[in-house]
Amino acid sequence: MSSHAYTEDQLVEQPAIGLFAALGWQTVSAMEETIGVGGTLGRETKAEVVLVARLREALSKLNPKLPSEAIDAAIDELTRDRSAMSLEAANREVYRLLKEGIAVSVPDRAPGPSPARGRGEEKVRLRVVDWENPENNNFLLVSQLSVTGALYTCRPDLVGFVNGLPWVVIELKKPGVSARVAFDENLTHYKQQIPQLFWYNAFLIASNGTDSRIGSLTADWERFFEWKRIAREDEPRRVSLETMLRGTCDRQRLFDLVENFTLFSEHKAGLVKILGQNHQFLGVNNAIASMLEARKLGHGRGGVFWQTQGSGKSFSMVFFAQKVLRKLAGNWTFVIVTDRIELDEQIAKTFKAVGAVSQAEGDACHAGSGAHLRELLRGNHRYVFTLIHKFRPETPSSPALLPAGEGSKNLPSPFGRGDGGEGLMPVLSDRPDVIVLNDEAHRSQYDTLALNMRAALPKAMFLAFTGTPLIAGEERTKDVFGDYVSIYDFQQSIEDGATVPLFYENRTPELQLVNPDLNDDIYRLIEEAELDPDQEAKLEKELSRQYHLLTRDDRLETVAQDIVPHFLGRAPFGSGYRQGDGGFHRQGHRAADARQGEEMLGGRNCPGATGIRATGPSAGWRRELGTGAARLARIGVEGPSGGTDDHRHGGDRLARPERNPADAEAGPGHRPTPQADE
Repeated sequence: MSSHAYTEDQLVEQPAIGLFAALGWQTVSAMEETIGVGGTLGRETKAEVVLVARLREALSKLNPKLPSEAIDAAIDELTRDRSAMSLEAANREVYRLLKEGIAVSVPDRAPGPSPARGRGEEKVRLRVVDWENPENNNFLLVSQLSVTGALYTCRPDLVGFVNGLPWVVIELKKPGVSARVAFDENLTHYKQQIPQLFWYNAFLIASNGTDSRIGSLTADWERFFEWKRIAREDEPRRVSLETMLRGTCDRQRLFDLVENFTLFSEHKAGLVKILGQNHQFLGVNNAIASMLEARKLGHGRGGVFWQTQGSGKSFSMVFFAQKVLRKLAGNWTFVIVTDRIELDEQIAKTFKAVGAVSQAEGDACHAGSGAHLRELLRGNHRYVFTLIHKFRPETPSSPALLPAGEGSKNLPSPFGRGDGGEGLMPVLSDRPDVIVLNDEAHRSQYDTLALNMRAALPKAMFLAFTGTPLIAGEERTKDVFGDYVSIYDFQQSIEDGATVPLFYENRTPELQLVNPDLNDDIYRLIEEAELDPDQEAKLEKELSRQYHLLTRDDRLETVAQDIVPHFLGRAPFGSGYRQGDGGFHRQGHRAADARQGEEMLGGRNCPGATGIRATGPSAGWRRELGTGAARLARIGVEGPSGGTDDHRHGGDRLARPERNPADAEAGPGHRPTPQADE
């Protein structure tokens, strides 16, 4: 067999071209392109990236009633020089023209009361793309297209044109060469040298035939992801170029991906283009299909959308809402429900950053109370953000949430608290075009509130978005939301590179109680200090906490000496890996972090730690304690040679003998454990 059979062209490029042809694309090679109006592609120069003849034909077909002057004006707007703009801004501007159309002026032919009337101009929207019927558009795949920039001429392997505009750029390598080489050495170079090609870009693909990745214009390699399934989440996992092209460049799927799964997000660091990932594309479409089926059956259980933390759940919510607004008729209102203030703010911030809501609208449609929530739902708001706690039943002592005359609409809560109206959940809206997107609605402590939502919005559609699976005891969630409509679990996310592996090792430095008379010594010191009851209560509260034990210098020294070499030894798992120190409360973490930084700076017992700079808190983390309290914190505790960190001076509180009735005070209770961050 000749060596020619093993080239990139024969092994990867030609099969890809054949697949595009099978998907309904016209194909042409530009290796021997002739330049000119009558040439291979009709380009007048190699610097041109828009196939004007095909663009004109497509615009005339999609806008048959518009005059040629309007077509010319649209072509001028699409092809104008955008080199003064950033690449991201130019791409966003063109994307908006594709989505919204181009405003052009046409003669006003409407009859008027005088001859002069009707001779003016009116603005109309010219369609660039037929989003509803992809087959009405023009699809052309060009191989080996030469494009000239300011300094160099580059030749991408494959460029996919839609209506004469270069939407898709594909760079290929032969098997055995990493697909990343196509990104590092080719695609990155193209964006720098021939930026005009990317003003119109929808996405980029890098592949060696067996490993294929897709990413947006602004994505670094870590944000290029695989496309392993075509139509269903339960398909076998495949990372081949065929799966990638069938999943993203099939004409129907291409249009869905570009129209409904593309966002631009404003950040302090700049503009970022976001492309929906494979699990988001399939999951959101499953959720929409489930919602339509639920409406047909007459119930509001849209389903549970499980996508693990870190996999883009908030963006999935945006994709879902935006596609429903574009594709399904109705005056839709989306109620975004969370159970924590920080989550509420984070999701609202996401919707604002991608332009789903304006800053002003996002601020105005945050429910501040149950009454405010009802007011928002009665208005014509596209989005409403609220905490689930606003869905509490009306009680005799609370203000009425409904105007007079609507009391008959009050529904009994499944968990009503009594008679006389107590426990009744008022109907906040009976509109059938309300969709509730509830983040982490299945948390067991919110089962009642979730069912209250059903009573408050009896005709609404309910979908639950969660990063964790439903477990025993959360069956009520299915009563409100239904079964799973999409599952993207932690293991799948790790395999896709969306999240990193999570490791846990219990490496707790132990403490030993070496003074059996500790309590007696403490009582003696208290007597000598002649503290009043309030001071004693405050001291008991401090001594019942683990903080002073866990942040002792010798213990932190042991923790640091254990963590630093262990952390450095785990480097192959990724620079983001961090080993915890036992998981005590936040102040303790800062203390341990400071000591770890000192240990790493000093390089003690850590040959590999030289040159590491500490970026954590300074040595000023220690809390200053009074002389007496410091003595009490030191008495009788020695570490780390035995016992455990969970010793609290013999109990949850000091069992001191009562000296007299005036001194008999209830001991302080435990400090509530803070709820772990999501």
